[in-house]
Amino acid sequence: MAKEKFQIEYPLKSSDRVLFNRLSTAGGLNEWFADNVIVQGKVFTFEWDGIEQQAEMINKKEFRSVRYHWIDDVDDKTFFEFRINVDELTGDLALVVTDFAEPDEIDDAKELWDTQVAALKHILGS
Repeated sequence: MAKEKFQIEYPLKSSDRVLFNRLSTAGGLNEWFADNVIVQGKVFTFEWDGIEQQAEMINKKEFRSVRYHWIDDVDDKTFFEFRINVDELTGDLALVVTDFAEPDEIDDAKELWDTQVAALKHILGS
């Protein structure tokens, strides 16, 4: 069964620079995304409860977006992406998370992102 793409948007109170650091660096991701993060070149090793998973950073637009691909995912078209949207009129900032999951796992994946982003909001004081 093919994975389906989904997006979730989270309003945040942060500057694009501060948020981008939390999305694109080992230190920033270590604060909210994983228990431990190690970077070697473009390969990020994420650890949760002693289990490691590696992702390659495949695209990065400074202060706008960062895209990762899980190395063990056989589908080269899947990724997870963090995109920062700033409303030009109001200055309001939102984090848009794009990910892929099996159709019967999308609700669980969204709940996981909700939990992760709640930790990010706490760190940002948002």
